Amino acid sequence: MANESSNATNLPPGPPEGEVLSTMRADGSRRWLRPKLSPGKLWNKRLVVAWALMALFTLTPWIRVAGKPLFLFDVTSRRFIFFGTTFHADETLPLALLVVSICLAIFLLSALAGRVWCGWACPQTVYMEFLYRPIERLMEGKHYQSPERHKMPKWRLVAKYAIFLVLSLHLANTFLSWFVGTDKIIEWTRQSPLEHPTPFLVVFVTTGLMMWDFAFWREQMCTLACPYARFQSVLLDRSSLIVGYDAKRGEPRGNARRLAAQGIEAGDCVDCHNCVTTCPTGIDIRNGLQLECIACTQCIDACDEVMDKVGKPRGLIRYGSQSDFAGEPKHRLRPRVVLYPLLLAGVLTALVFSVASRGEAQLEFLRSRGQNPYRTLESGEISNVVSLHITNRTDHPATYDIRLKGEGTLIKPQFPLEVPGQTGIDANIQVVLPAAGFHDGRKSVEMELIEGERVLDTAERQFLGPLFD
Repeated sequence: MANESSNATNLPPGPPEGEVLSTMRADGSRRWLRPKLSPGKLWNKRLVVAWALMALFTLTPWIRVAGKPLFLFDVTSRRFIFFGTTFHADETLPLALLVVSICLAIFLLSALAGRVWCGWACPQTVYMEFLYRPIERLMEGKHYQSPERHKMPKWRLVAKYAIFLVLSLHLANTFLSWFVGTDKIIEWTRQSPLEHPTPFLVVFVTTGLMMWDFAFWREQMCTLACPYARFQSVLLDRSSLIVGYDAKRGEPRGNARRLAAQGIEAGDCVDCHNCVTTCPTGIDIRNGLQLECIACTQCIDACDEVMDKVGKPRGLIRYGSQSDFAGEPKHRLRPRVVLYPLLLAGVLTALVFSVASRGEAQLEFLRSRGQNPYRTLESGEISNVVSLHITNRTDHPATYDIRLKGEGTLIKPQFPLEVPGQTGIDANIQVVLPAAGFHDGRKSVEMELIEGERVLDTAERQFLGPLFD
């Protein structure tokens, strides 16, 4: 009667009795979710996308562009390769523009399509729902959703976790190859772990974390740990695309004959709860937009199948917006969907320009540590010892020299200096300048980095000297 009363007033039901969250009961114990598979049109599309993404993740470290990996995040060497182009950690502008462009792309995608990333492309969803979960259903068989799972033969559990371990080890090695390259992975695989203890420890820990995530932590990664769900309240608006339930069409829900006997015209929802039992985060989509919803569309396929059986139109649960479900006017052009693309275009333009304008080499002045700022020579000239950093951005070794623009002398015993490709080297030089050139104890000096007679880069610095009246 309570359920029928809530249906009659068009109010969604609260959490199931004894539960405070979709994954937690009132006593604090965990409610383990074993979602039912609901194959359908959207599931088949997601399956294709998921396997394409898994193949991309596995194969990308093996792809070479001009002899270099397509992507490589070499943290130890402080260099990053994107589409075959190498960036160094000191190139702060391109890296900052890249991070900003990724953030703006996420903002735009969320404003237009809601949490489509979570449901279709997030590694947590892709591997959980299209690799680990299918293997679990296969290995557990009829025991997968059985209330008497404790009677399942132990060998099934052992076999399941053994397969999980192998998969996690593969993913850990693939993950590491994005940071060290496939050549290193092959080399380490052929060696004893004692010869490379740190990488072995990284793989060991990463494998353990993946086992914990996909075998035990599961949907709690999305509902408790992932920050994106908390951001959706500001990233989405009422016109953003979400997975939702059409309450106007579906309510009051329940058995049509039983409601008719009470003089109530039933909605299309038959209250079968298939949308709940198939949800990987255990929520009831009929309660409206919720933090735990990852927009995986499983409830859409489950509901469409039921609608086909009862002779009702599909789309009771469907892609839409909060405005659509509320019957409000549509506003496709909103300030954020205009502003985000403009900002993204501007940042990407600046990123392309900054990358295109990079030279073959870079000359930088470093801060001098533990040295006197200057020294007055017997000749009356002022001497400064400075440190330089020279970065070779090409893929081959190059020999560089330093040239001073204007008056003065350079003492540079380390030059000409050979710098390997995609490497930076520090060097010290002594700059001797006429005392008359200093004003208020300072003099601006410009130097050129040259290869042969080609000027590759210039750098300017204020040198210190005595104060003259």
